[in-house]
Amino acid sequence: MHDVSRLAQVRARLDLPVARRATGLLEGRHRSIYKGHGQDFDDLHLYAPGEDVGDIDWKSSARAGIPVVRRFVSESNLNLVLVVDTGRTMSATAPSGEPKREVAAFCAALVAYLARDRGDRVALVAGDAERLVQLPPRASTSDLETLLRTVDRMWTDDPRDLPGSDLARPLDRALHAFTRRSLMVIVTDEARPAPEHEPLLRRLRVRHELMVLAVADVSPFAAPGSGRIADVDGDLVLPPFLAGRTQIAREARREVERRRAEVAEVLRRQQVEGAVLDGTDDVVHRFVELLGRQKRARR
Repeated sequence: MHDVSRLAQVRARLDLPVARRATGLLEGRHRSIYKGHGQDFDDLHLYAPGEDVGDIDWKSSARAGIPVVRRFVSESNLNLVLVVDTGRTMSATAPSGEPKREVAAFCAALVAYLARDRGDRVALVAGDAERLVQLPPRASTSDLETLLRTVDRMWTDDPRDLPGSDLARPLDRALHAFTRRSLMVIVTDEARPAPEHEPLLRRLRVRHELMVLAVADVSPFAAPGSGRIADVDGDLVLPPFLAGRTQIAREARREVERRRAEVAEVLRRQQVEGAVLDGTDDVVHRFVELLGRQKRARR
């Protein structure tokens, strides 16, 4: 699969109206990060579905009788920084049945694809308990493909060979490596960021815009057939005498809800928007939703 363009894979799964909406919302992040409008007015054009409604010129629209959008020329491009957790927990199984690393890799590819269409630059910090990789901001297709393949190479086929997760290491590197105000997209496991990561999030939040894409774990009680699911230390099999125990299933759901609530509270305290993803089919919709939610929170 290493000869397949990651950006082309995203394009094949991205509807044009959704792509336009996502690009428009990223444009909104540009104006949020660089205070003021941050752009030079160019001209007016007819509104197209998917464009940012915040750019509609209502007075001109009233005169024309149809929605008219203000077009601007960017003064500068946005830096996006992908902070990717490459620890072994990312090789467990997502609710969709896919390895969580595949969902995380698609998240990274979507961000790179949308950034390339806007002419924005994307940097990478990827790491775990033993490894740390950093790539500088780049905008060309070939550089973004290299970035995405770098992430892929950090996940081997055997998750037992991977180091443990340590989100603090890539977060700390991102804090010290990037001084220009940027949009940072953190891709990690649903159990993170945890309370111990809060000081780093607080320091990053002072300088950057942050958002979190967290990949969920499949519940053994939701596994089809034999109840066998791929886990980081090999296949996990739920014994038949436990599979029918509704009380245990309820306790497992409560623990997942408790953990998610803990993460959500960390993000709320630091005013960071996040989304939990069940699989690659979730990624586009949830990322666009996340961009819109963060934009509304900034108004």
